[in-house]
Amino acid sequence: MREFTVGEESGLLAYLFLALPDKSRSTVKSILSGRQVFVNDAVTTRFDAPLRPGDRVRVNMEKGVMAFSHPELEIVYEDEALIVINKRQGLLSVATGRERQKTAYYILTDYVRRLHPGNRVFVLHRLDRETSGLMMFAKSERVQEEMQRHWDEMVTCRKYVAVVEGKPARESDRIVSRLQENSAMNVYSAGEGQLAVTRYTMLKTNRLYSLLELELETGRKNQIRVHAAEMGHPVAGDAKYGARSNPINRLALHARELHFIHPVTRELMHFQTEIPKRFLLLVKQRERRDV
Repeated sequence: MREFTVGEESGLLAYLFLALPDKSRSTVKSILSGRQVFVNDAVTTRFDAPLRPGDRVRVNMEKGVMAFSHPELEIVYEDEALIVINKRQGLLSVATGRERQKTAYYILTDYVRRLHPGNRVFVLHRLDRETSGLMMFAKSERVQEEMQRHWDEMVTCRKYVAVVEGKPARESDRIVSRLQENSAMNVYSAGEGQLAVTRYTMLKTNRLYSLLELELETGRKNQIRVHAAEMGHPVAGDAKYGARSNPINRLALHARELHFIHPVTRELMHFQTEIPKRFLLLVKQRERRDV
């Protein structure tokens, strides 16, 4: 194990290139992706993880720690308290009456039990089955209770990207309604429902589709999908809420950004993924056709 103390701000991969001059760049990248790098005792594979003066970096030069690979999800951060993942569309967050094993919860439970059979993960929030992107699980009941009890204060930002049908009238807006669910499990706005607030900004548009960035001020079931549909521009591929097209054979909704206060260290954590290429390609292709 090699240990380093950071002297100045840097991205993790750039720092490792300098800290391990005897290793090739491809080897360093392999070490990072192989879960062999610890920042302040937390395993990380993020090449752009920010380092600050005084941070401690440890590198296991022999092998990764509980190497993890699964086609349905990627672990982007893990420490003793939390696991942050990037989930593929089509994967359930938790079990249903019909499906118990093909879930993020089941996959991660199996993973943590490799180290000790008594280990568990605990649900903090969920993503719809057809929504991809960032979500997190607790590794103890105490952390779960702390996060859920103070969710609105500790989770400081949740941003999504979506491709919606058509072009909204406004470049940006704040949508406010009250949502409730009927017996058919459809969510809709009604005066007696729970307060739901969504902000959006248009990133790119053409006459057929628009790419939106959406930020949740509240986290209600199907909130973005309902708000998009009720402003007349449903999320592409969302037949449940009125979409007329399914150009990429999936719901075009992705949880892109997640900020929260760490329940143990109280550090502000910030995670961001790339906009799915198929979202960008959809808008680009349509632009070419419109020329």
